[in-house]
Amino acid sequence: SGLQQAMDYAMALDVPFAYSSNGKGFIEHDFTTGMERSIAMDDFPGPDELWSRWLAHKGISDEAAERTVSAPYHYGQDGMSPRYYQRNAINRTIEAVADGNKRILLVMATGTGKTYTAFQIVYRLLKSGMKRKILYLADRNILVDQSIQQDFSPLEKVIHKVNFAKDDPSTITSYQVYFSLYQQLIGDDDKEHFSELFDKDFFDLIIVDECHRGSAKEDSKWRRILDYFSSATQIGMT
Repeated sequence: SGLQQAMDYAMALDVPFAYSSNGKGFIEHDFTTGMERSIAMDDFPGPDELWSRWLAHKGISDEAAERTVSAPYHYGQDGMSPRYYQRNAINRTIEAVADGNKRILLVMATGTGKTYTAFQIVYRLLKSGMKRKILYLADRNILVDQSIQQDFSPLEKVIHKVNFAKDDPSTITSYQVYFSLYQQLIGDDDKEHFSELFDKDFFDLIIVDECHRGSAKEDSKWRRILDYFSSATQIGMT
């Protein structure tokens, strides 16, 4: 009778296994198979077994993918950590990247912390080694500055804000995370300055903040940037 409550929690947390106990044994609901089974008190599955079952369900078999999905979160000195719905978004995005998906759309309600979610995605992908050069695109300067100074501040030593007028192509390549307005990459003169600063395969991940603002239009400046860096994994946030 208590299993349904555990299942409700598990679904909210995006957890694949739910349990109920009467003190004498367990009932397990396995969301990966839809099956339920009784388990003796001494036979409760350990973390390694559950992890193996989850990897098999996700089809994750190579070491690089497993290293990516198990990469650590960033926990700040202030004790800040992702809320459960942010974890769901982060985990699902990380799993999609590990699975080789190149075009990903992350949809979250206004005010639920997309930028902080993006930071955790970037942090974990960098820690796993899955991604090494990341471009974060926005359409307003205040969004870029706030992101760098607040949510992305733990990565400040490896962050660079693109400024075409000042950047030297020979030295700009030493950072890991690049922030830019699309207006900086395609100037008022409508020239594709991004091709002067970066090779087309320089970035292996691009995140487009507020991507509903027009990046999908065929004649969009953002579209030209995404087409140029087409080999990169691209995550749109909206």
